[in-house]
Amino acid sequence: MSGLVTNGEKRLVVVSGRAHPDLAEQVGEELGCGIASTTAYDFANGEIYVRFNESVRGADVFVLQSHTTPINKWLMEQLIMIDAAKRASAKRITVVAPFYPYARQDKKHQGREPISARLVADLFKTAGADRVMSVDLHASQEQGFFDGPVDHLWAMPVLVDYVSKRVDPEAVTIVSPDAGRIRVAEKWAAKLGGCPLAFVHKTRDITRPNVAVANRVVGDVKGRQCVLVDDLIDTGGTITEAVKVLYAAGAESVIVAATHGVLSDPAPQRLAECGASEVVVTDTLPIIPEKRFKNLTVLSIAPLLARAIKEVFEDGSVTSLFDGVA
Repeated sequence: MSGLVTNGEKRLVVVSGRAHPDLAEQVGEELGCGIASTTAYDFANGEIYVRFNESVRGADVFVLQSHTTPINKWLMEQLIMIDAAKRASAKRITVVAPFYPYARQDKKHQGREPISARLVADLFKTAGADRVMSVDLHASQEQGFFDGPVDHLWAMPVLVDYVSKRVDPEAVTIVSPDAGRIRVAEKWAAKLGGCPLAFVHKTRDITRPNVAVANRVVGDVKGRQCVLVDDLIDTGGTITEAVKVLYAAGAESVIVAATHGVLSDPAPQRLAECGASEVVVTDTLPIIPEKRFKNLTVLSIAPLLARAIKEVFEDGSVTSLFDGVA
């Protein structure tokens, strides 16, 4: 029987959906407990079947799913797994969603729109989840959407540790792709010794998805090594236009760093051709070979997830993992 046992009383069990098995295996290895065996398949009409192949009665169950394309299928699979764990008498159920589904729909921009991120939280709760764990939520207020504890993990330590070795601390400037991400950029700057900040002023048409226009840089980036930071890259339009604006303003080089590599087409081509010296993301989402390109670097998020899972299991402090980042 898989799982991590403490003091002969508590048992940790990690189960995973089918969206990102590589990440699940890495998390299991980091924890030293492996991933519990499950049977999962699709019926001819698209319905999903899931069964745990071992008992989870009385266990602390962590249900891991990476919400990549097709996102609705993987969300439904995770909800079914939560329900299965609840009906199998799990003691506590934690949703581990490294990339929170529908996170960008966190508020109403126009009348008669849904707040889909809140709906997802309600679905998790109704299915039987006691707790939610996610990495770099698109909006911090989403922590309040779930009626229970939410562990908001930060990939910043992973990204900063890598990027800091690729830049000159005396010549680096942290750049936010828009005014709304300035606070994140400030944290990056603090981690890199208080380096200068800049941001790209952009406009967005709320009636057209994935469309934004980068207009100009606010701040001096001439001759600087710029690190352009964001939470996710989807179609790559915003980021690649920002890269071009930075070079037009005299930047010496540009590294793009983001937590979630959604990389919907035509993002890989855009990023490969935009002039960025390197694009750095984590593996919260699977990146298939067809979406990889020469200057792409993918960092493992598994050690961070494993440490957070262990802290929750042992009733420790998740906040202590981030050295004051909040």
